[in-house]
Amino acid sequence: MTIRLYDTSARQIRDFVPLTAGCVSIYLCGATVQAAPHIGHIRSGLNFDIMRRWFAYRGYDVTFVRNVTDIDDKIIRKSEEQGRPWWSIGYENERAFNDGYDALGCLPPTYEPRATGHITEMIEMMRGLIERGHAYASDGNVYFDVRSFPGYLELSNQNLDDLRQPSGEGETGKRDQRDFAMWKSAKPGEPSWETPWGRGRPGWHLECSAMAHKYLGTAFDIHGGGIDLIFPHHENEIAQSKAFGDTFAKYWVHNGWVTMAGEKMSKSLGNSVLVSEMVKAWRPIVLRYYLGSAHYRSMIEYSEASLREAESAFARIEGFAQRVTEKTGKTVEAAPEVPPAFAEAMDDDLGVPQALAIVHTTVRQGNSALAADDKEAAIARLAEVRAMLGVLGLDPLDPHWAGESDRGEDLHGVVDTLVRLVLDQRQGARERKDWAAADAIRDQLNQSGLVIEDSASGPRWSLGPR
Repeated sequence: MTIRLYDTSARQIRDFVPLTAGCVSIYLCGATVQAAPHIGHIRSGLNFDIMRRWFAYRGYDVTFVRNVTDIDDKIIRKSEEQGRPWWSIGYENERAFNDGYDALGCLPPTYEPRATGHITEMIEMMRGLIERGHAYASDGNVYFDVRSFPGYLELSNQNLDDLRQPSGEGETGKRDQRDFAMWKSAKPGEPSWETPWGRGRPGWHLECSAMAHKYLGTAFDIHGGGIDLIFPHHENEIAQSKAFGDTFAKYWVHNGWVTMAGEKMSKSLGNSVLVSEMVKAWRPIVLRYYLGSAHYRSMIEYSEASLREAESAFARIEGFAQRVTEKTGKTVEAAPEVPPAFAEAMDDDLGVPQALAIVHTTVRQGNSALAADDKEAAIARLAEVRAMLGVLGLDPLDPHWAGESDRGEDLHGVVDTLVRLVLDQRQGARERKDWAAADAIRDQLNQSGLVIEDSASGPRWSLGPR
């Protein structure tokens, strides 16, 4: 029953041993709300939602913190471009992110703090770092002295002498160009807050150190985020927090990107696919299956073909659940425990691909039971399937998905109408005893990927295996 996770800092899979028995604390770097989310943004939240659900299934009391970066250079630029207040842009996009998380069935975090709500904590941290000799003020900015912290760059495994630290506009007065800004001095017309070192605004890295300290204390279990955050963001968080005196995160867990043509999905590259557009074309539960079915550390190459494959795979699961319900006339509740093989896969670094293979094997067993008219066995298999899908947030019978009324559902209805028209033609051929025409229609439907099943209540269709 030991959960094992790949720890980026150790560069290996480690047994998870919580700081407090029976509890797990997770900090996830959340949204920078300069624009609405694309599916790459939501993938991170979804991957850690699965992690959270699995810890909860294993009996842990989970505290899950996901922050909101509501002030940074990009938001300020958008404010200037659009002639709108920075806080208006931030709030609008924060709501868009939450709509996306909710659409894909992500549980709300325990706490979701905003950066601008924690200026006091940031000032206290900067004051402590300056007193300890790890930071200094210059030209209204406050910088972290990277040479003062011997463990700097251990997470990303870089050499300080080879480092080229990303530097922002207006970051003047550095003692060393590799030092990074914790606080940026105010520019005319920009939002700013008063500090002992002059008016300014937070640097990106400082906010997460301050919020993790406030909500999770000096030490917590897991810090998560995308692999692109390892450097500089997470490296700088570690330096600030540990130099301040915190033990900080025990495990570092990073998820892979969603890519398009091999490039990371990004608005700046013009290759992003917005969640708000995707849920108009695809059922949200199918999107969750698509984004969650790959291992969290792997890359997902976006394509319409991959989405169609995910849709077909999930349709086989959903069709089985519908058939059991129709044939038995019973509402099947989830089993109290998942099958051991599923649990073993999830315990091993959240092996969702292997876990889903167990789901599909169980579905095939259930379909075989239905074909043999073994209703009790079919019910038992569906109970197991529901238990497994519940952990993954993919149970089609869960109330969260019951109200789906998006365009994806509408498209399914359109397809159903068209298939029914063809099936009516087949039925007409059967009534005329034109068996050749009836068989030809069935064969054409099968070639298109549909499985036709003749039942007492009439023919029904489902997506067949690939």
